[in-house]
Amino acid sequence: MDVLTIEHFKPHAGKFVRFRGTTYRFLLDRVEGESGPPPPGYTRGAFVVIFRGPSKAEVMSPGLYDCEIEDGPIFSLYVIPIHTAGPDCQEYQAAFN
Repeated sequence: MDVLTIEHFKPHAGKFVRFRGTTYRFLLDRVEGESGPPPPGYTRGAFVVIFRGPSKAEVMSPGLYDCEIEDGPIFSLYVIPIHTAGPDCQEYQAAFN
């Protein structure tokens, strides 16, 4: 597979993602980072994919998951919960450096 870039994920913002082997299904809320050519010496620019799940009552453990994007591809991503200010949801990220 090619090196994953921000362009692999941007078209899927607003879609739901299932995490194989779990009961979790989160919204692919947003993709943050710069599009365009990578900095000299790098194969891609840095970016993060942010997923939004339900409240913090039950948090998915950090780990490597096969992420099935609704009507889209499946990517193996290391996903971790992150600090989320709002009490009504929990955010997660997959970071690419």
